[in-house]
Amino acid sequence: MIKNAVASLMVRLHHLPLPRAAPTPTYRRHHHDHLALRLLRPTSASSTAAEQAVADQKRALRPEVRKALKALSPDQRASEDLAIQTTILDSSWFKASKRLCAYISCRQLREVDTSKILAKCLPLNPGQEELAKDLYVPRVEDKNRNMRMLRITTMDDLVKNSMNILEPSPVDASGNDREDVLSASSPVDLFLLPGQAFDRTGRRLGRGGGYYDTFLLKYQELAKEKGWNRPLLVALSYSVQIMEEGVIPVNSTDVPIDALVTSSGVIPISPAALERMQ
Repeated sequence: MIKNAVASLMVRLHHLPLPRAAPTPTYRRHHHDHLALRLLRPTSASSTAAEQAVADQKRALRPEVRKALKALSPDQRASEDLAIQTTILDSSWFKASKRLCAYISCRQLREVDTSKILAKCLPLNPGQEELAKDLYVPRVEDKNRNMRMLRITTMDDLVKNSMNILEPSPVDASGNDREDVLSASSPVDLFLLPGQAFDRTGRRLGRGGGYYDTFLLKYQELAKEKGWNRPLLVALSYSVQIMEEGVIPVNSTDVPIDALVTSSGVIPISPAALERMQ
């Protein structure tokens, strides 16, 4: 069933023309130049039309990916969830990370589970704080692509929002504002990202809100201003979410990922990932 769903997806998308204005992600440029290019906005009618064409293609692709995800059996999902999280937890690059941003997986959205990863980042008991990592998780502020990454120290810091999705409360038990990663004095090493589809060149298809791309551009600009090393952008993906090259359309505001983690292992993409994820 899964193979048929994916095959149907590929056939349908094969006939969707990709506009020439949609660039293929590349890591050959210096990342500062690459960021500057991605911050450019369309300034002509042709560019606007190309951006709209990309948006339409993304909109057509998402239902097909959701269908393929829905076809995954509970056993297959559980097996891939375990394999992906085990790969990350056993990796040298995760163990070496001190501060990271990670999403809180939502079962109804069929996202790869992150519960074991989050638990590993947080102290188990008083006195074990030295084993913990600084963990920032997303909180959506409005419908205008504004999202913050706030630090938590326990899973009890999370509350359900209006869509029944867990998010950090804006203040802690003492009434103090939680630390925002954009205001932190030290950089994060790693971002663990969700998405609907990915490919082996670094393209990522989100859910259409633009929250992660907007946030990642802000963080990359902050890192540039501070002179910090750029964090690794690592996406977690079920097998049916990996598309062939060229299927996922992109526009000027889409941020490419550095690596994919699947049930089969790590797929490093950027030079930074090839260097740091050996």
